Amino acid sequence: MERLQLYTAKELKPCGWLKRQLEIQAEGLSGHLDQIWPDVRDSAWIGGDREGWERVPYWLDGFIPLAYLLENADMIGRAKKYIDAILAGQQQDGWICPCSEDARKEYDTWALLLIGKVLVNYYECSGDARVPDAVYRAFRNYYELLESGKIHLFKWGKYRWFEGFIALNFLSSRYHEAWIGKLAQILKDQGADYAGMTEKWLRPVNRWTFDTHIVNLAMMLKYEAVSCDLLEEEYAGQADRLHDILAQHNGTPVGLFTGDECLSGLSPIQGTELCAVVEQMYSYELLYAYTGEPKWAERLEMLAFNALPAGISEDMWTHQYVQMSNQISCEKFPGRSLFRTNNAEAHLFGLEPNYGCCTANMHQGWPKFALSAFMHAKDEIISAVPVPSHLNCALAEISLNTEYPFRNVMKYTVKARRDFTLRVRVPSFAESLMVNGEAHPDTAELRFAFRQGEEKEWTISFDVQPRLIDRPQELKTVQCGSLVFSVPIAYEKVMHEYEDKGVARKFPYCDYEYVGKDGWNRGFSDTKLTVERRGVMDVPFSESQPPVVIRAQMQEIAWGLEDGFERVCAKVPESRMPIGAAQETVLYPYGCAKLRMTEMPLL
Repeated sequence: MERLQLYTAKELKPCGWLKRQLEIQAEGLSGHLDQIWPDVRDSAWIGGDREGWERVPYWLDGFIPLAYLLENADMIGRAKKYIDAILAGQQQDGWICPCSEDARKEYDTWALLLIGKVLVNYYECSGDARVPDAVYRAFRNYYELLESGKIHLFKWGKYRWFEGFIALNFLSSRYHEAWIGKLAQILKDQGADYAGMTEKWLRPVNRWTFDTHIVNLAMMLKYEAVSCDLLEEEYAGQADRLHDILAQHNGTPVGLFTGDECLSGLSPIQGTELCAVVEQMYSYELLYAYTGEPKWAERLEMLAFNALPAGISEDMWTHQYVQMSNQISCEKFPGRSLFRTNNAEAHLFGLEPNYGCCTANMHQGWPKFALSAFMHAKDEIISAVPVPSHLNCALAEISLNTEYPFRNVMKYTVKARRDFTLRVRVPSFAESLMVNGEAHPDTAELRFAFRQGEEKEWTISFDVQPRLIDRPQELKTVQCGSLVFSVPIAYEKVMHEYEDKGVARKFPYCDYEYVGKDGWNRGFSDTKLTVERRGVMDVPFSESQPPVVIRAQMQEIAWGLEDGFERVCAKVPESRMPIGAAQETVLYPYGCAKLRMTEMPLL
C-alpha cells in the first residue's frame, strides 16, 4: 500500500476563504495566548512557575503551523522563543520535560509524547537543524527509563501511547536503530488496548473514566495507522470497526461522538468537547494519508466545515468546552449540570470554560486541516480536500481557486516541473460531474497526467442535493454535501469580566452567555429543501451573512423543555402535532449557527 505524505508549510499555503479563516485565528486567541494566559505565558517549559505539562505543547502544536502558513514573522519569532527555551532546558541525559530528576517517576509522560510531536511539527515548518538530535536524545532517554523500569506509562500516557509514534516514525526514517522499534513495542505493551474496551462504549454512564474519555477516543482512531509499520504488524483496519461502534452508539449529525467529557450516547442535548473535534480531525488526516480511503477525507470535511467553527466564536477569541446539536441557549445551568461529567458552564463561550485543555489545544484544527489540502506519493499529487490552496513543490506548482464547500466549482491551474499525475478526490455525494464544461461519468477520483513543462487549467464542478438524514428517535437532520444545516436561534450576548485564580477574563477574551430567544420549537412540514448560495464574505462562517442557506417549510410544535431546566429543549419533542400553518424557514450551516436546532422531526 502506497502511503501518502503530507506537504509542509513551506510548500503548501492557504488561499481564499481558508487563508482568511487562518488570519482570523491569528488575530484571535491563538495568536495571543502566550501574551495573556498565565499557563502559557509563565509556563515552566520556559522557566516560569505555571503549568509545565500539556498546555504549552498543545498551544505550540497549532501556533507553529499557523505562524508558518501565514508567514507571520512576529509569530514565527515567538514560536522560536519557546522552542529555544525547551531545547535549552533539555537535560544532559536527554530528559526534556520541566520536572526534577527525582520527580520523573510521578511525571505523566503524555507530555513527552506530545512535545515530541510538536518538535517534529516545528522541524517540518522551520528546518531547524537542532531538532532531530533533541528528539533523538529525548526518546532514547525515554526508552532507557522505560526499559529499566525506572518509569512506566500511567494515566494519560497509558491511554495516549500511540501519540509518541509521530516522533518515533520521524526518528526511524533517519536513524534506523534497534532501540526505536523496542521503544515502540514497550509503548504498545504498557499502553491501553482500545480494541478490548468497546463494551464500555455502548451505554454511557455518569462517571468519568479513561476508557470512555472522548479525547482519548478521538486520538485513538489513528493508533493502528501510525504504529503498525514500526511494530511490524499488518494493518487490519481497526479504525473502521472502532469508528462504527462509536458512531452507532454515540454519533452526532456532524460526525462527532458525544463526550462531555466522557461518552454520552445519542441525545442531541449532550455535548462534545472541542479538544475531541481537533483531535478527531487529526486522526482522520493521518488515516486518509495512511490508507488512501476517501471516507476518511470526507469525514474530515464534515468536522472541519461544521463542528470546528460551531464551537468557536466568530472572532476566535472565545470557545465552548462542549457543543450540542440542539443548543437553544448557552447559560449557566441552575442547580446541577445537564452534562454527565462537565460543570454547569461548559457550554458557555469563554476563555477556559469548564477546563483549560481546549484553551490550549483548539489551535491545531484549522492549520493542520489546511496542510491536508494536497498530499503526495512518488510521482503523484493528490488533491485530498478541495479547499483554496497554493502548492509549490518539486513536481509542480498548483493553484486551486474555489469556494468549496459553499460552492462546488474548483479551478486548478497547473505548471508541471516534472512528469506527474494529479489525482483529484471526488466526494461521494457529487452528482452531474463536469470537467472543463463537459459532462463526465460520476467517479470517486479524477486523474490528469502532466508532462514536464506543461501548463493547463482544469475546472471541475458538480451538483449536490440537500436531503433529510435519519437520526435516532425519528428525528431528521438536513445535510447538503459536507455541510449540515440548522435552524439558527437569535440570542442576546451577556458579557462577564472577572478574575479567578490569577487568570483574568476581560474583553475580548472574557466569558459570554448566549441567551437564546424563541423560535426553536419546530419540525419539518415536508421534505422539500431549496439551496441558496450567497457567496463567502469576510468571515467565512458568519452568523449574520452565511455563505449558503437552505429554505424549508416548517411548523411550530409543543416541543417542551428538559425536566429541571428552563433553557434546554427536551431530548425529544413532547408532541409532534403542528401548531399553526407552515412557514418558510431559513436554515444556516451548522458552523454559522452558535445557537441552533439541528435534529428535528418530520411532522
